[in-house]
Amino acid sequence: MPEQSGTGKAGPWTKQEFIIETQDQYPRKVCFNFWNEKAGVLKTLQEGDIVKVSFNAESRDYNGRWYTDLKAWKLESQGKSSGDQQGKVVPKNKEEGEEPPSFTSAPDADDLPF
Repeated sequence: MPEQSGTGKAGPWTKQEFIIETQDQYPRKVCFNFWNEKAGVLKTLQEGDIVKVSFNAESRDYNGRWYTDLKAWKLESQGKSSGDQQGKVVPKNKEEGEEPPSFTSAPDADDLPF
């Protein structure tokens, strides 16, 4: 996403949003953002790189509606994507040898999670 900047009460600010796609059975796209000096971190990555994102989730109320931000504070490159994931920036969701979390309660994992 394009870098945004402006000036607020505390002075100038920079915000860089980026989208990742998870490596789950049903991949999801998630938007994170870096603020100020961390915004330049993304310049070292290319689309399709596998990354691990450390972040804080924060929600706020504005005129009776709730908005959630996923503020990244650390981004670790985990290498290049394999051929079937080419062209997608995706996070590494598990350590080597670990099974990904299951979101289904039924013993049949072939069923949709909703």
